[in-house]
Amino acid sequence: MRRIPLLAAVGALLVGAFTAPAAHSAPSTFVHPGVTVSKAQLDFARTEVLAGAQPWKSAYDQMMASKYADLNRTPTPWATVECGSYSNPNYGCTDEREDAIAAYTDALAWYITKDARYAQKAIQIMDAWSATITSHTNSNAPLQTGWAGSSWPKAAEIIRYTYTGTWANEARFATMLRNVYLPTVIKGSNSNGNWELSMMEAAVGISVFLEDKTSYDTAMAKFRTRTAAYVYLASDGSVPKTVPSQNLDTTAKIVSYWQGQSTFVTGLTQETCRDFTHTGYGISAISHVAETSRIQGEDLYGTDVGERLRQALGFQAKYQLGTAVPSWLCGGSLNLGLGPVTEVGYNALHNRLGIAMTNTQTLTLNNRPAGSNNLFVAWETLTHGDNPN
Repeated sequence: MRRIPLLAAVGALLVGAFTAPAAHSAPSTFVHPGVTVSKAQLDFARTEVLAGAQPWKSAYDQMMASKYADLNRTPTPWATVECGSYSNPNYGCTDEREDAIAAYTDALAWYITKDARYAQKAIQIMDAWSATITSHTNSNAPLQTGWAGSSWPKAAEIIRYTYTGTWANEARFATMLRNVYLPTVIKGSNSNGNWELSMMEAAVGISVFLEDKTSYDTAMAKFRTRTAAYVYLASDGSVPKTVPSQNLDTTAKIVSYWQGQSTFVTGLTQETCRDFTHTGYGISAISHVAETSRIQGEDLYGTDVGERLRQALGFQAKYQLGTAVPSWLCGGSLNLGLGPVTEVGYNALHNRLGIAMTNTQTLTLNNRPAGSNNLFVAWETLTHGDNPN
């Protein structure tokens, strides 16, 4: 691994500034279901579960035993969801995120079992929220909107395009996504990078469901810029790339934004020295957007997005597995806890592209079946574990 010490020069004006290359991201015709998981992936998972094959059967059993698959669940919608820092205060924050995950869980359960009760439960949850919510407020509103807004379209895509029954309030749900979620997430954020990455995940997924090419392209451009500014590669130069709107125009500002880390190595992320949990949020969102983009016809895994994802996974996985932390890295101490976030990227890069990812592989296999982080990640061993599609 190549180490690049921080240049001491002051005033590195725009030294890391980065603008994503122009891209024609939006497909001419959107693919459905096409948010993070495709019909082919769903079909593969269903076939393996019904055959009792592992790890998919244990992943399915884990999902079905969770609170999210409970057919007696009563949705708890709020008109205004108020979320402060670290969800304090928490007025509807947990209810919204978990109802959205439940809707997605029920949609997956419907697809695998073909038991219409699960589709109807997903619809009940989505309808309850689309009839009620009008806004998100307080300091964590953008992130909260991104988290819930990442799960809703995954659920809606499966129900809209695979359930043979009726969803009378589908248009109202689409209006909710367009009016309550999309205007917030599409703006992006200058906070820690996991915020904007999750917000772009939501914006991309919502754009697919709404078939909104303009917002899809806007979100994808912001995603490309943020991803390049979130995961460092040696080829970036002496300091990481930056998001122009953040005005990180000196090395001192960049180091401060990178949690005080002044030695940059390939695979380090902007939040590695904060903690691995938030880093995992960012890595997960990168993998979700890349997967959605691939399903929609533009494969980002072969671009710098894929390389940054691969390196971020490998770097974090190595230390999550117990490698001793060197003194130059985060002061010699790391806050671990990466979370169930490796399956999508590992499957795409290792299984489909054939890239050796020893540490990521070990961590992924150790963590199977990967469950939910109760925020916006759920059941990815089931949907993406060793999935060839």
